[in-house]
Amino acid sequence: MMPKTTGWRSRLRRSLWAVADYRNLWLSQTTSLFGTGITLLALPLVALLALDATPFEVGLLWAVEYLPILLIGLPAGVWVERLPMRTVMVGADLIRAAALLAVPIALAMDVLSMPLLYVVTFIIGLGTLFYDVAQLSILPTLVAQDRLIDANGKLELSRSVSQIGSPAVGGLMVQLLTAPLAVLADAVTYLWSAYHVLRIRKPAPVQRSTEKSSLRKDIREGMRFVFGHPLMRPLLLCATLAELGSAIILALQVVFATEELSLSPAMIGVAFAVGNGGGVVGALVAEPLARRFGTGITFMVSIVLFTAGSVILPTSTGPATFASGLFVAYLGAFIFNVLQVSLCQAVTPPHLLGRMNSVFRFATYGVIPMGAAGGGLLVSVIGLPGVFWLAAGLNALSFLPPLFSSIPKLRDVVHYDSEMPAAETASDEENAYPEEPAASPR
Repeated sequence: MMPKTTGWRSRLRRSLWAVADYRNLWLSQTTSLFGTGITLLALPLVALLALDATPFEVGLLWAVEYLPILLIGLPAGVWVERLPMRTVMVGADLIRAAALLAVPIALAMDVLSMPLLYVVTFIIGLGTLFYDVAQLSILPTLVAQDRLIDANGKLELSRSVSQIGSPAVGGLMVQLLTAPLAVLADAVTYLWSAYHVLRIRKPAPVQRSTEKSSLRKDIREGMRFVFGHPLMRPLLLCATLAELGSAIILALQVVFATEELSLSPAMIGVAFAVGNGGGVVGALVAEPLARRFGTGITFMVSIVLFTAGSVILPTSTGPATFASGLFVAYLGAFIFNVLQVSLCQAVTPPHLLGRMNSVFRFATYGVIPMGAAGGGLLVSVIGLPGVFWLAAGLNALSFLPPLFSSIPKLRDVVHYDSEMPAAETASDEENAYPEEPAASPR
């Protein structure tokens, strides 16, 4: 019995869940994701139920959330690098909580208005921008490099589960508490997220240059690194094209299901749940598949998968094919996200992590409003199926940038200063995990 107990304890000690700092980061991010998901449902309902907002005014709430990325997405990375990342994440959580608290307070004082909701939404988007850039930048300092795929896989799993669970939780909270009180309860999730960030003990190293540099110079340095790196450049082009195609689909999937397939709201909900289930599977299998077949091959297969899913959608004839298209698309997208983020983190020097993440966020999230608006405008020209075929074409094009690079040949993630597979470079795993004790004698 002793060897079995020792083996179980050994596996637990080597699991990422045994790393307290990573565990707290995961708890913070998971709580934050659920809070954001609830907010995306509760705030529009506040607008509709309390202010009799028009569809255009409600749609504008969604667009306002992305404004911070377009306005200050690039300098955000520089600011994150110049400040302690834990402080940035805690501040982002506290700012979002305070913004949400303003909604029920304003309603109680009878001063709630759409302009106020736009300000609240903008602040939430601003906090999310800084939190996400800091969270992505601090992760490589908390786990060994050859555990990045596993670490990002667990974080993406939380994202997928939150996409399934947060709308249901948010709807139940609105039903039981009313929309303003649901917003109030949602503010607590950001406070809980901040609490777990404060429990992260290992500070991220801040590598400041001795010479004084301007904001513009630092932004240029970050962009030169991303666009000049032989792996980062194709990854950015690929991710941007894929995000543009995905934005078109996400903006119009409800319309397509309703008008082209005549699905009921209940069937649409089931189809979306099935689709998000693909994301759960993708987050779970990304690391095992990369370990078995290689990071590069698995990354290329992920593009094939979400492209195939986007091809199935315009050929759908009913709920089964529509749901299967969403499942395959989400399966590929979440494998893609895990590997793309891990590769970017691995090849980026620590002092450039904030800027790298902000450049990626600016480019990929910046095209979301463009894809959503452009797809909507093209419906009257080429029809809904035609717009979905356009999205599938953009996803197919995203295969080309990594194909003509060294990415397909990668066996493991690569280190930023050598671009050699992680298995061939010195690993710092022994610093993140304690030595396995010798088996006790019988």
